[in-house]
Amino acid sequence: MSENCTHDCSSCGENCSSRKSESMKKAPHKLSKIRKVIAVVSGKGGVGKSMTSAMLASAANKSGLNTALMDADITGPSIPRMFGLRDRAMGSEGGILPVETQSGIQVMSMNVLLDREDDPVVWRGALISGTVLQFWTDVIWHDVDIMFIDMPPGTGDVPLTIFQSLPLDGIIIVTTPQDLVGMIVGKAVKMADMMNIPILGIVENMSYITCPDCGRKIEVFGDSKVDAVALEHGITNVVKVPIDCELTKAADAGEIENFPRDYYGDFFAKVAKSIKLSK
Repeated sequence: MSENCTHDCSSCGENCSSRKSESMKKAPHKLSKIRKVIAVVSGKGGVGKSMTSAMLASAANKSGLNTALMDADITGPSIPRMFGLRDRAMGSEGGILPVETQSGIQVMSMNVLLDREDDPVVWRGALISGTVLQFWTDVIWHDVDIMFIDMPPGTGDVPLTIFQSLPLDGIIIVTTPQDLVGMIVGKAVKMADMMNIPILGIVENMSYITCPDCGRKIEVFGDSKVDAVALEHGITNVVKVPIDCELTKAADAGEIENFPRDYYGDFFAKVAKSIKLSK
């Protein structure tokens, strides 16, 4: 037990002997069936975490897995727009039903609950965290093989709530090729270690751009740091995703799941193998 223990595990990240590791886990809706849960995290915003979540969900779905995507970024939800979702979530006294994308990915996001997608959510942290938990406990997720959770950036209320309350099988860290990457990834790694959650891989977004004339890879933001950082933390599964204007256009047009280039297939296959997930 930590010398500073307050006996309130809900606000503590210490991995002490007195913590009951499963005592804070919340059960999903009684009609839900979810086999594996992976959180997609980043130490800061603007690194393409939502894009990564969307593309990983698409890769999983294309591999034949029943896939779900929870948008836990309550104040900055972008997942519905990427998939072109316009329907509102429906429900009854029994629970809330997620909306489905064109290819059948189940999605829950704040933006499928609002009247208008540009309505702001001006809430304090406790209410935001509670809403994320309701996405888990009150939504009826049907026969899900794998669920991805698009997390808000940083190590604040929502990441802590999800790490403590949901049965995560692992996390995927998203970053960019900057000198700050070591520090930012380090924060996410340490938080995962505190919560005893495996790190399944690192995605380096905006890693390079391919010259349309000669095909040469140009590292616009400088030399990639991700391999060295991954080696430092013992992470073996790494993918470098380029700046791709067509990918951005597809996301803006709501056609992300129909994007033809596969940057995440091999990466996801290794993730699935590491958590013993197969169809």
